[in-house]
Amino acid sequence: MIVPEPTSVYELPRPRSRARAALVALRPRQWTKNLLLFAGIIFAAKLGDFGRWGEAIAAFAAYCAASSASYLVNDLRDAPHDRVHPVKRARPIARGELSPRFAAGLAALLLLTALLLVAPLGPASILFLCTFLALQAGYTLALKHVVLLDVMTIGGLFVVRAAAGAAAVEVRISPWLLLCTALLALFLALAKRRGELVLVGAEATPGRPVLEGYSLALVDQLVSVVAASTVISYCLYTFTARGSKAMMITIPFVLFGVFRYLLLMHRRDLGEEPEEILLHDLPILICIAGWTVCAAVILSVT
Repeated sequence: MIVPEPTSVYELPRPRSRARAALVALRPRQWTKNLLLFAGIIFAAKLGDFGRWGEAIAAFAAYCAASSASYLVNDLRDAPHDRVHPVKRARPIARGELSPRFAAGLAALLLLTALLLVAPLGPASILFLCTFLALQAGYTLALKHVVLLDVMTIGGLFVVRAAAGAAAVEVRISPWLLLCTALLALFLALAKRRGELVLVGAEATPGRPVLEGYSLALVDQLVSVVAASTVISYCLYTFTARGSKAMMITIPFVLFGVFRYLLLMHRRDLGEEPEEILLHDLPILICIAGWTVCAAVILSVT
């Protein structure tokens, strides 16, 4: 694969210490995705079971370690392309702040840590973690370069997280909730692709090859279809959930969250980093908090 030559000279910030660079390379902000591992214990209304909370926390820590290991491997492979990207050029490996050998060693240590954390949780948890790692490897090595399969793989990774969280605490999770999780992840992944397209176009900078298979018109259509499907699947979940009539009260929170994200997505490149919106947009934070409190109260009393 031919790596495009940089078309501009960029001024980078001062180099970070190796410890700081290593922390940044782990992408701790992305760990918010792994909060999905608590879905099983929350939706099974086992909030007072401290033993299960310990298992859920162990699973969460394992997936944070596994995710960070995958990010390191991904950045090792993508370093040449990252150096000519208007945002990703600041990643520690692309900047040369972490050597490939150090990054590979840290990734191996994190993988071992993840396996040790899930081992006491049983064979099902080990299988889910191996599936997660296999999907991550497939995404890094090939699937991230295949149009549509790249975003569908991201959706699959979120489903594995949700199912793994339920398996860790030995509770059943609704198939409708898993479908909603997959669609929501697909929605965010497509929004991220849209953000990348807008950013690359605005900067007149070469992007990742997979972006050549997308267009703003196509992505906007796909986002609309998936956004509608996400809301419908959540509604179907509430019809079958514990205290289904009461759970329907939470539908407006989901509607507002999706609408708000669509609004922000169309403000230039705000969709490129979904976790930035989830961590910094006050209306979405209030919406998430309201949904969480409302759902927790309903599930605990029904």
